[in-house]
Amino acid sequence: MIQARNLTLRLGRHPAQVEVLRGIDLAVEAGETVALLGPSGSGKSSLMAVLSGLERPSSGEVVVTGLDFARLDEDALAVARRGRIGIVLQAFHLLPTMTALENVAVPMELGGARDAWDRARDELDAVGLGKRLHHYPAQLSGGEQQRVAIARALGPEPSLLFADEPTGNLDTATGAEIMDLLFARRAERGATLFVITHDAKLAERCARVVRLADGRVVSDERRA
Repeated sequence: MIQARNLTLRLGRHPAQVEVLRGIDLAVEAGETVALLGPSGSGKSSLMAVLSGLERPSSGEVVVTGLDFARLDEDALAVARRGRIGIVLQAFHLLPTMTALENVAVPMELGGARDAWDRARDELDAVGLGKRLHHYPAQLSGGEQQRVAIARALGPEPSLLFADEPTGNLDTATGAEIMDLLFARRAERGATLFVITHDAKLAERCARVVRLADGRVVSDERRA
């Protein structure tokens, strides 16, 4: 599902250039649940951005779902992500002028899905928001907004799902509910799940824990 070899990412220009990722080697098999654990500034979100095609690496190879992302231009990357990769972010990133239903359906419709609205209703119902379809983000709690974000990510039925600090803006109880939901929905789809977090308890829910420090993989453990 993911194959990264000697992956580097440098941001800025000399003399202020910063090396964020330093020779990352990482392979993730289809269907795995992987937690990327590390302190703030270790490069977790940057690695996710490169692996999901949102950021281009400075050097190295990154093959995702059989496609060499490092060789694709921006338009080709956008096409490659569509339907293959879902992303859930800490800040939800819902459009405030769209209802929950519109936030889920419109991206699928723009991607060419003819049944986008029916699928969006099904996804929102599956995350417990069947009665909140026509509410705007400002009318939803933080947990409900994250449920919309999960429905939006899963609507296109991606084979690879990234979640970047998905409970970071939620209280402990709500965060636990959201992670229960995310893992359950992933299992139903058989998707590969890649969770970026600094929370060791959340990481323990994954079958594999990769630890990052100073832009390097420092450990890679598979749990029994």
